[in-house]
Amino acid sequence: MSERVIEVVAGVITDKRGRILLSRRTPNRDMPGLWEFPGGKREAGETPEAALIRELDEELGIRVTVGPPLMTVPQQYPSKRLRLDVRHVTHWDGVPKGREGQALAWVAPGKLSRYSMPPADLPVVAALQAPDRYLVTPPPGDDDAPWLQALEQALRRGIRRIQLRLPGVPVERQHLLLQQAAIRCRRRDAQLLFNGPVDLALAAGVGVHLRSDSLRTCEGRPVPDGVLLAASCHDAEELAHAARLGCDFVVLGPVAETASHPGAPGIGWTAFARLRETSALPIYALGGMTPDDIPEARRHGAQGIAAIRSLWAPD
Repeated sequence: MSERVIEVVAGVITDKRGRILLSRRTPNRDMPGLWEFPGGKREAGETPEAALIRELDEELGIRVTVGPPLMTVPQQYPSKRLRLDVRHVTHWDGVPKGREGQALAWVAPGKLSRYSMPPADLPVVAALQAPDRYLVTPPPGDDDAPWLQALEQALRRGIRRIQLRLPGVPVERQHLLLQQAAIRCRRRDAQLLFNGPVDLALAAGVGVHLRSDSLRTCEGRPVPDGVLLAASCHDAEELAHAARLGCDFVVLGPVAETASHPGAPGIGWTAFARLRETSALPIYALGGMTPDDIPEARRHGAQGIAAIRSLWAPD
């Protein structure tokens, strides 16, 4: 594996209509014809902000104000390791033009996935389109009503992607809770994925989240195209298999020590980033995470965080 790391900066340039600017790679570059967020390599001694200002001037002929970070994506290619530092661009002067002969396109955020992109840009698209937190539900206990009320409260707080876990719950009760959860999520336009029997998930019209053991035994995509599919991963082999199955996103961890496994250290952010660079999938960091960890997760290429306690009933 090559240890050469190329530092690249890119900008998410958004116009007044909410469209995002993409640039097409020219035939004289690697991965020709693919679309990407405009930017380029950092030069020695440059800050990311200075590099982005220079690159967008050279590439597009605009003078930009660099806004806050979106995320940094580490990505392994056959001959190089790349770190893509992506920033929002809040203002610019001039009219963007392809000064290097590249085609440009203004694209609505919901249509970004229609454009073929390099692996490092794909997690950026997910970060622009999908939630930065993924709630994993706790067991329901003996009474369904308080559990459903807590779910409703999480939805009211803005949670929009949920993994429903019902370990040890009888199938009939699983079916009833799944139906009730699906109704509540539809009302809030939230995505629900079931970590349980696939047939129950499909009958309820929700997505599927595969446990790592189920992921490893899957030989093909277990749900039709268009049905959300996610998986729990712990290593590069599982990440690669999730990609082969066409998972829409995965969770990876544990990153830090968790309350359920006190004293057991997580893999840490450095190991998370090295696994992140082996995959182009959107990845949520799992294990000891709270919403306060989202900026750190984004700095290591994560979509955001997955959690139970900190998202279900925050203090």
